[in-house]
Amino acid sequence: MSAPFSFTLPPELAAKEPPERRGIARDQVRLMVIDRRTGRVIHTRFDHLSEFLQPGDLLVFNTSRTLPASLKGCDAKGGPCIEVRLAEHLPDGSWLALLLCQKGDPFSCGLRKGMEINFGDQLTGVVDEQDKRIPRLWKIRFSKSGAELVDSIYRLGQPIRYEYVSAPWDLDYYQTVYAQQPGSAEMPSAGRAFTWRLLLDLKRQGVETAYLVLHTSLSSYMDDELDAQHPASEEEYFISEASAEKINRAHAQSRRVIAVGTTVVRALESAGDEEGIVRPGHGYTRLRITSEYVLTTVDSLLTGLHEPEASHLDLLTAFLPAEQIRSAYEEAVRLGYLWHEFGDLNLIV
Repeated sequence: MSAPFSFTLPPELAAKEPPERRGIARDQVRLMVIDRRTGRVIHTRFDHLSEFLQPGDLLVFNTSRTLPASLKGCDAKGGPCIEVRLAEHLPDGSWLALLLCQKGDPFSCGLRKGMEINFGDQLTGVVDEQDKRIPRLWKIRFSKSGAELVDSIYRLGQPIRYEYVSAPWDLDYYQTVYAQQPGSAEMPSAGRAFTWRLLLDLKRQGVETAYLVLHTSLSSYMDDELDAQHPASEEEYFISEASAEKINRAHAQSRRVIAVGTTVVRALESAGDEEGIVRPGHGYTRLRITSEYVLTTVDSLLTGLHEPEASHLDLLTAFLPAEQIRSAYEEAVRLGYLWHEFGDLNLIV
Protein backbone atom coordinates (compact mmCIF):
# COMPACT_ATOMS: atom_id res chain seq x y z
CA MET A 1 0.00 0.00 0.00
CA SER A 2 1.41 3.40 -0.93
CA ALA A 3 2.52 5.81 1.78
CA PRO A 4 0.96 9.27 1.91
CA PHE A 5 3.14 11.99 0.43
CA SER A 6 5.03 14.47 2.57
CA PHE A 7 5.58 18.23 2.52
CA THR A 8 6.89 20.82 4.96
CA LEU A 9 4.26 22.43 7.19
CA PRO A 10 5.56 25.32 9.34
CA PRO A 11 4.13 25.19 12.89
CA GLU A 12 2.80 28.75 12.61
CA LEU A 13 0.26 27.52 10.03
CA ALA A 14 -1.65 25.55 12.67
CA ALA A 15 -5.01 27.23 13.35
CA LYS A 16 -4.68 27.90 17.08
CA GLU A 17 -8.22 29.15 17.62
CA PRO A 18 -11.62 29.13 15.88
CA PRO A 19 -12.10 31.71 13.09
CA GLU A 20 -14.59 33.57 15.28
CA ARG A 21 -11.74 34.15 17.74
CA ARG A 22 -9.56 35.41 14.89
CA GLY A 23 -12.09 38.12 14.08
CA ILE A 24 -13.85 36.52 11.10
CA ALA A 25 -17.10 34.60 10.64
CA ARG A 26 -16.92 30.83 10.40
CA ASP A 27 -17.76 30.97 6.68
CA GLN A 28 -14.97 33.45 5.91
CA VAL A 29 -12.10 30.98 6.11
CA ARG A 30 -10.03 30.54 2.95
CA LEU A 31 -10.94 28.00 0.29
CA MET A 32 -8.59 26.38 -2.19
CA VAL A 33 -10.47 24.93 -5.17
CA ILE A 34 -8.89 22.29 -7.41
CA ASP A 35 -10.61 21.44 -10.70
CA ARG A 36 -10.36 17.69 -11.33
CA ARG A 37 -10.70 18.09 -15.10
CA THR A 38 -8.27 20.92 -15.76
CA GLY A 39 -6.03 20.83 -12.69
CA ARG A 40 -6.58 24.56 -12.22
CA VAL A 41 -6.17 25.85 -8.63
CA ILE A 42 -8.22 28.82 -7.45
CA HIS A 43 -7.78 30.64 -4.13
CA THR A 44 -10.90 32.23 -2.71
CA ARG A 45 -13.02 32.39 0.45
CA PHE A 46 -15.50 29.82 1.69
CA ASP A 47 -18.50 32.15 1.48
CA HIS A 48 -17.91 32.16 -2.31
CA LEU A 49 -18.53 28.40 -2.45
CA SER A 50 -21.66 28.85 -4.58
CA GLU A 51 -19.50 30.01 -7.51
CA PHE A 52 -18.14 26.46 -7.82
CA LEU A 53 -21.42 24.60 -7.45
CA GLN A 54 -24.29 24.27 -9.88
CA PRO A 55 -28.01 23.44 -9.72
CA GLY A 56 -28.50 19.73 -9.21
CA ASP A 57 -25.27 19.18 -7.27
CA LEU A 58 -25.87 17.06 -4.17
CA LEU A 59 -23.93 17.99 -1.02
CA VAL A 60 -23.78 15.12 1.50
CA PHE A 61 -23.18 16.12 5.13
CA ASN A 62 -22.19 14.21 8.26
CA THR A 63 -24.54 15.23 11.08
CA SER A 64 -22.61 13.51 13.88
CA ARG A 65 -22.30 15.75 16.92
CA THR A 66 -18.95 16.09 18.70
CA LEU A 67 -18.74 14.66 22.20
CA PRO A 68 -16.63 16.25 24.93
CA ALA A 69 -14.67 13.02 24.60
CA SER A 70 -11.82 13.78 27.01
CA LEU A 71 -12.66 12.57 30.52
CA LYS A 72 -10.47 12.94 33.60
CA GLY A 73 -10.56 10.26 36.28
CA CYS A 74 -8.47 8.57 38.95
CA ASP A 75 -7.76 4.98 39.93
CA ALA A 76 -10.40 4.07 42.52
CA LYS A 77 -7.70 2.30 44.59
CA GLY A 78 -5.60 5.42 44.98
CA GLY A 79 -3.47 4.95 41.90
CA PRO A 80 -2.73 7.44 39.12
CA CYS A 81 -5.10 9.95 37.57
CA ILE A 82 -5.81 9.36 33.88
CA GLU A 83 -7.15 11.21 30.85
CA VAL A 84 -9.53 8.94 28.94
CA ARG A 85 -10.00 9.91 25.29
CA LEU A 86 -13.01 8.09 23.90
CA ALA A 87 -12.26 6.63 20.47
CA GLU A 88 -14.92 4.18 19.38
CA HIS A 89 -18.32 3.01 20.63
CA LEU A 90 -18.53 -0.77 20.34
CA PRO A 91 -21.65 -2.81 19.55
CA ASP A 92 -21.71 -4.30 23.07
CA GLY A 93 -22.02 -0.83 24.62
CA SER A 94 -18.41 -0.54 25.76
CA TRP A 95 -15.91 1.97 24.38
CA LEU A 96 -12.39 1.82 23.06
CA ALA A 97 -10.38 4.65 24.55
CA LEU A 98 -6.88 6.06 24.67
CA LEU A 99 -5.69 6.16 28.30
CA LEU A 100 -3.11 8.87 29.04
CA CYS A 101 -1.49 9.07 32.46
CA GLN A 102 -1.36 12.55 33.94
CA LYS A 103 2.24 12.23 35.18
CA GLY A 104 5.34 10.54 33.77
CA ASP A 105 5.16 8.21 30.77
CA PRO A 106 1.64 8.63 29.35
CA PHE A 107 1.30 4.90 28.69
CA SER A 108 3.00 3.16 31.62
CA CYS A 109 1.46 4.26 34.90
CA GLY A 110 0.16 0.89 35.95
CA LEU A 111 -2.66 0.57 33.42
CA ARG A 112 -4.12 -2.89 33.84
CA LYS A 113 -7.15 -4.98 33.14
CA GLY A 114 -9.65 -4.62 35.96
CA MET A 115 -8.57 -1.11 36.96
CA GLU A 116 -11.57 0.94 38.07
CA ILE A 117 -11.52 4.63 37.17
CA ASN A 118 -13.68 7.09 39.10
CA PHE A 119 -14.81 10.09 37.05
CA GLY A 120 -17.24 11.67 39.52
CA ASP A 121 -20.98 12.24 38.96
CA GLN A 122 -21.48 8.58 39.98
CA LEU A 123 -19.69 7.49 36.81
CA THR A 124 -17.00 4.82 36.90
CA GLY A 125 -15.32 2.77 34.22
CA VAL A 126 -13.62 -0.61 34.41
CA VAL A 127 -10.63 -1.15 32.14
CA ASP A 128 -10.90 -4.35 30.11
CA GLU A 129 -8.47 -5.74 27.54
CA GLN A 130 -6.23 -3.88 25.09
CA ASP A 131 -7.41 -3.67 21.50
CA LYS A 132 -5.69 -6.18 19.23
CA ARG A 133 -5.76 -3.90 16.16
CA ILE A 134 -4.62 -0.68 17.86
CA PRO A 135 -2.77 -1.66 21.04
CA ARG A 136 -2.76 1.88 22.47
CA LEU A 137 -6.52 1.59 22.89
CA TRP A 138 -8.18 -0.15 25.82
CA LYS A 139 -11.76 -1.32 26.15
CA ILE A 140 -13.68 0.40 28.95
CA ARG A 141 -17.03 -0.63 30.41
CA PHE A 142 -18.84 2.28 32.02
CA SER A 143 -21.24 2.09 34.95
CA LYS A 144 -23.86 3.92 32.88
CA SER A 145 -25.12 3.33 29.36
CA GLY A 146 -27.22 4.90 26.63
CA ALA A 147 -28.57 8.42 27.15
CA GLU A 148 -27.55 8.35 30.83
CA LEU A 149 -23.90 7.81 29.86
CA VAL A 150 -24.03 10.50 27.18
CA ASP A 151 -25.47 12.95 29.73
CA SER A 152 -22.59 12.23 32.11
CA ILE A 153 -20.04 12.61 29.32
CA TYR A 154 -21.49 16.05 28.50
CA ARG A 155 -21.34 17.08 32.18
CA LEU A 156 -17.83 15.77 32.86
CA GLY A 157 -15.93 15.87 29.57
CA GLN A 158 -14.00 18.40 27.56
CA PRO A 159 -13.32 18.47 23.80
CA ILE A 160 -10.17 16.61 22.83
CA ARG A 161 -7.49 19.25 22.48
CA TYR A 162 -4.12 18.91 20.74
CA GLU A 163 -1.04 20.95 21.60
CA TYR A 164 -1.41 23.38 18.69
CA VAL A 165 -4.77 24.66 20.02
CA SER A 166 -4.08 27.74 22.14
CA ALA A 167 -6.86 27.45 24.73
CA PRO A 168 -9.55 25.02 25.95
CA TRP A 169 -12.32 26.36 23.74
CA ASP A 170 -15.97 25.63 24.55
CA LEU A 171 -17.60 22.58 22.98
CA ASP A 172 -19.83 24.78 20.79
CA TYR A 173 -16.75 25.74 18.76
CA TYR A 174 -16.33 22.05 17.90
CA GLN A 175 -19.79 21.64 16.35
CA THR A 176 -21.14 22.14 12.86
CA VAL A 177 -24.35 24.19 12.72
CA TYR A 178 -26.29 21.13 11.50
CA ALA A 179 -24.87 18.58 14.00
CA GLN A 180 -27.52 16.34 15.58
CA GLN A 181 -26.55 12.87 16.82
CA PRO A 182 -23.87 12.81 19.57
CA GLY A 183 -21.09 10.32 18.98
CA SER A 184 -17.92 11.76 17.40
CA ALA A 185 -14.68 11.77 19.38
CA GLU A 186 -13.46 14.68 17.23
CA MET A 187 -15.32 17.19 15.10
CA PRO A 188 -16.17 16.24 11.49
CA SER A 189 -14.52 19.55 10.67
CA ALA A 190 -14.97 19.85 6.90
CA GLY A 191 -18.49 21.18 7.43
CA ARG A 192 -17.63 23.62 10.20
CA ALA A 193 -17.55 26.65 7.88
CA PHE A 194 -21.18 26.27 6.76
CA THR A 195 -23.69 28.75 8.17
CA TRP A 196 -27.46 28.50 7.91
CA ARG A 197 -27.45 31.54 5.63
CA LEU A 198 -25.01 29.87 3.24
CA LEU A 199 -27.01 26.63 3.29
CA LEU A 200 -30.21 28.52 2.46
CA ASP A 201 -28.49 30.44 -0.34
CA LEU A 202 -27.25 27.16 -1.85
CA LYS A 203 -30.75 25.72 -1.62
CA ARG A 204 -32.13 28.73 -3.51
CA GLN A 205 -29.43 28.14 -6.13
CA GLY A 206 -30.77 24.61 -6.69
CA VAL A 207 -28.04 22.73 -4.79
CA GLU A 208 -29.53 19.72 -3.02
CA THR A 209 -28.51 18.27 0.34
CA ALA A 210 -28.50 14.84 1.97
CA TYR A 211 -27.38 13.76 5.42
CA LEU A 212 -25.76 10.72 7.00
CA VAL A 213 -24.02 9.97 10.28
CA LEU A 214 -20.49 8.70 10.80
CA HIS A 215 -19.09 8.95 14.31
CA THR A 216 -15.44 9.89 14.00
CA SER A 217 -12.64 8.29 16.00
CA LEU A 218 -9.32 9.80 17.12
CA SER A 219 -7.00 11.44 14.61
CA SER A 220 -3.94 10.65 16.74
CA TYR A 221 -2.97 7.96 19.23
CA MET A 222 -0.28 10.26 20.70
CA ASP A 223 2.39 7.89 19.40
CA ASP A 224 4.37 8.98 16.33
CA GLU A 225 5.33 5.45 15.32
CA LEU A 226 1.78 4.16 15.58
CA ASP A 227 0.33 7.23 13.87
CA ALA A 228 2.77 6.73 10.98
CA GLN A 229 1.29 3.27 10.41
CA HIS A 230 -2.18 4.86 9.92
CA PRO A 231 -4.20 2.06 11.53
CA ALA A 232 -7.84 2.45 10.50
CA SER A 233 -10.35 2.72 13.31
CA GLU A 234 -13.68 1.01 12.85
CA GLU A 235 -16.23 3.80 12.70
CA GLU A 236 -19.99 3.49 13.00
CA TYR A 237 -22.25 4.99 10.35
CA PHE A 238 -25.96 5.33 9.57
CA ILE A 239 -27.50 6.11 6.18
CA SER A 240 -31.26 6.67 5.94
CA GLU A 241 -33.45 5.42 3.14
CA ALA A 242 -34.24 9.02 2.16
CA SER A 243 -30.55 9.93 1.84
CA ALA A 244 -29.67 6.76 -0.06
CA GLU A 245 -32.53 7.49 -2.47
CA LYS A 246 -31.31 11.07 -3.05
CA ILE A 247 -27.76 9.90 -3.71
CA ASN A 248 -28.82 7.10 -6.04
CA ARG A 249 -31.14 9.43 -7.95
CA ALA A 250 -28.33 11.97 -8.39
CA HIS A 251 -26.10 9.24 -9.83
CA ALA A 252 -28.82 8.01 -12.17
CA GLN A 253 -29.22 11.57 -13.47
CA SER A 254 -25.42 12.12 -13.80
CA ARG A 255 -25.42 14.87 -11.18
CA ARG A 256 -22.41 15.42 -8.92
CA VAL A 257 -22.34 13.88 -5.45
CA ILE A 258 -20.09 16.09 -3.31
CA ALA A 259 -18.94 14.68 0.03
CA VAL A 260 -18.52 17.21 2.84
CA GLY A 261 -15.58 15.57 4.56
CA THR A 262 -13.56 12.40 4.29
CA THR A 263 -15.96 10.79 6.78
CA VAL A 264 -18.75 11.06 4.19
CA VAL A 265 -16.50 9.54 1.51
CA ARG A 266 -15.73 6.56 3.73
CA ALA A 267 -19.38 6.03 4.71
CA LEU A 268 -20.72 6.25 1.15
CA GLU A 269 -17.99 4.15 -0.41
CA SER A 270 -18.54 1.53 2.31
CA ALA A 271 -22.29 1.47 1.73
CA GLY A 272 -22.10 1.57 -2.08
CA ASP A 273 -21.82 -1.39 -4.43
CA GLU A 274 -19.64 -1.68 -7.56
CA GLU A 275 -22.20 0.33 -9.51
CA GLY A 276 -22.24 3.09 -6.91
CA ILE A 277 -25.71 2.21 -5.61
CA VAL A 278 -25.84 3.15 -1.93
CA ARG A 279 -27.59 0.81 0.49
CA PRO A 280 -29.31 2.44 3.49
CA GLY A 281 -28.65 1.06 6.94
CA HIS A 282 -26.29 0.86 9.89
CA GLY A 283 -22.74 -0.38 9.60
CA TYR A 284 -19.11 -0.12 10.65
CA THR A 285 -16.23 0.72 8.36
CA ARG A 286 -12.44 0.48 8.38
CA LEU A 287 -12.24 1.33 4.69
CA ARG A 288 -8.82 2.66 3.63
CA ILE A 289 -8.94 4.65 0.39
CA THR A 290 -5.77 5.17 -1.65
CA SER A 291 -4.77 6.06 -5.21
CA GLU A 292 -5.53 2.47 -6.27
CA TYR A 293 -9.13 2.75 -5.06
CA VAL A 294 -11.79 3.41 -7.70
CA LEU A 295 -14.47 5.73 -6.35
CA THR A 296 -17.99 4.60 -7.20
CA THR A 297 -20.35 6.82 -5.15
CA VAL A 298 -18.56 10.16 -4.66
CA ASP A 299 -17.58 12.62 -7.40
CA SER A 300 -16.17 15.57 -5.47
CA LEU A 301 -14.90 16.40 -1.99
CA LEU A 302 -14.86 19.34 0.41
CA THR A 303 -12.23 18.74 3.09
CA GLY A 304 -9.81 20.39 5.44
CA LEU A 305 -6.08 20.60 4.83
CA HIS A 306 -4.29 17.50 6.05
CA GLU A 307 -0.96 17.09 7.80
CA PRO A 308 2.17 15.73 6.08
CA GLU A 309 2.01 11.95 5.64
CA ALA A 310 -1.52 11.77 7.09
CA SER A 311 -3.64 8.89 5.82
CA HIS A 312 -6.23 11.40 4.63
CA LEU A 313 -3.72 12.50 1.99
CA ASP A 314 -3.91 8.97 0.61
CA LEU A 315 -7.67 9.37 0.32
CA LEU A 316 -7.22 12.57 -1.69
CA THR A 317 -5.15 10.64 -4.25
CA ALA A 318 -8.31 8.74 -5.19
CA PHE A 319 -9.53 12.09 -6.58
CA LEU A 320 -6.30 13.60 -7.94
CA PRO A 321 -2.71 12.50 -8.65
CA ALA A 322 -0.44 12.86 -5.62
CA GLU A 323 1.88 15.29 -7.41
CA GLN A 324 -1.02 17.59 -8.22
CA ILE A 325 -2.15 17.61 -4.59
CA ARG A 326 1.40 18.14 -3.34
CA SER A 327 1.84 21.12 -5.68
CA ALA A 328 -1.44 22.68 -4.51
CA TYR A 329 -0.54 22.08 -0.86
CA GLU A 330 2.89 23.65 -1.28
CA GLU A 331 1.19 26.69 -2.82
CA ALA A 332 -1.24 26.80 0.13
CA VAL A 333 1.73 26.80 2.49
CA ARG A 334 3.34 29.69 0.60
CA LEU A 335 0.08 31.63 0.78
CA GLY A 336 -0.29 31.08 4.53
CA TYR A 337 -3.35 28.83 4.62
CA LEU A 338 -4.17 27.47 8.08
CA TRP A 339 -4.36 23.76 8.94
CA HIS A 340 -6.33 21.57 11.38
CA GLU A 341 -9.94 21.66 12.60
CA PHE A 342 -10.20 25.46 12.86
CA GLY A 343 -8.33 26.09 9.63
CA ASP A 344 -9.00 26.61 5.94
CA LEU A 345 -10.64 24.28 3.42
CA ASN A 346 -10.06 22.58 0.09
CA LEU A 347 -12.70 21.79 -2.55
CA ILE A 348 -11.84 19.14 -5.14
CA VAL A 349 -14.56 19.37 -7.76
